Amino acid sequence: MDQCTHEVRAEYWKGIIRACGQRPAGQSAKSWMDENGICEQSYYHWQRKFRQQAYGQMKASGQLNLAAPAIPTETETTDISFVEIPCCPAKEKSTQKDSPVAVIRTSAVTIEITNRISDALLHRILQEAAHA
Repeated sequence: MDQCTHEVRAEYWKGIIRACGQRPAGQSAKSWMDENGICEQSYYHWQRKFRQQAYGQMKASGQLNLAAPAIPTETETTDISFVEIPCCPAKEKSTQKDSPVAVIRTSAVTIEITNRISDALLHRILQEAAHA
């Protein structure tokens, strides 16, 4: 393969690897590749080539210090949202209308849902529980 062809292919794969890195949160690389018609084997082949190339450049320029690995100075922040959910004490649940029709349990929380819940509140609870 001549140099020009190699450079064109390398730029193509850099774009693909960059796009995969910006895929929606929660989507696996494999599912992103399947959706975009990307061969997984080729993707990882080119990713390995670019990492080896970057490693060689860092080693040659003295930026690589194997004795003391670099610790990032700043961690990535994630947006955390809170939702206020009104809660009734257990003794107020005296009517059949207020008894739970669904219960969501995790190791940290239990959510009881009654028939009186609004669609908007149910949607928000499920949205938050999915990200918990």
